[in-house]
Amino acid sequence: MRAPQPRTKADPEAGRRRVGSHTPASGGLAKAALPYADAAASEVVQVYVSNSRGWALPAGDPAQDTLFRDGCAERSLPAFIHASLLVNLGSPTPATVERSTQTLAHALRRGRAIGAEAVVFHAGSAVDAGHAETAMRQVREALLPLLDEAAAVDGPMLLVEPSAGGGRSLASRVERLGPYLDAVDRHPMMGVCFDTCHAWAAGHDLAVEGGMTATLDALVAAVGADRLKLVHANDSKDLCGSTRDRHENIGKGTIGEPAFAELMRHPATAGVPVLVETPTERHVGHAADIATLKRLHP
Repeated sequence: MRAPQPRTKADPEAGRRRVGSHTPASGGLAKAALPYADAAASEVVQVYVSNSRGWALPAGDPAQDTLFRDGCAERSLPAFIHASLLVNLGSPTPATVERSTQTLAHALRRGRAIGAEAVVFHAGSAVDAGHAETAMRQVREALLPLLDEAAAVDGPMLLVEPSAGGGRSLASRVERLGPYLDAVDRHPMMGVCFDTCHAWAAGHDLAVEGGMTATLDALVAAVGADRLKLVHANDSKDLCGSTRDRHENIGKGTIGEPAFAELMRHPATAGVPVLVETPTERHVGHAADIATLKRLHP
């Protein structure tokens, strides 16, 4: 197998932060996602390729895959996949670990079929107090073969997303991303997805002046300057440290618009795609949040 090569950022235009949204794909990937992206003025999309809260692994429709891949290329639209929310490689239940591994392998295969940049998955939880050390060994054993295979076929990458905290999370505070990456030897096919609502819920005070900047500085210190590959920009309905992951539209929640201005100015986000996963009626809420983030772009 050829040696893994470091991946570049998804956006080739240095400094530009493409802004888009999580995009529905029900009824046909290209048929649903591309018109939605156009209507919302998305510059980047994220989709599910399986049920977000189930273990079924559908094969996909080759015709829709081709139309989606070609449509994204025509629009210069980077695409990302979000793996099922059930994925937990740190679980003390062997069946959950096995299904989680299979789900990530499926998402990577589907990612190659549709031309996705990367697959996002949640860091997971040890669940039980005495399981933390074993949980990190499970993360290593599950991820290293997937990362090596991704390197051999040139992607997609895997992006770990810190959780909102609670439940003996393996990584919720951004500082814990360092040990998580260490568990897979800082593999070059492993990156990070930073979710603002998750960070807020885990106790990072993003609303105080300089809070978002300090959090991103801590993230870079933990993982390095080139590991951040995607941002989920979501305001929150809850208080800082709540461990509750309830998204709100940008500037309408407890984080507030000034924090997102800091996000869009921070050097760590230069060239990194930014996605909203906020409440929306059809595309309208997402279009408004995309417009807000573009307005805050320096």
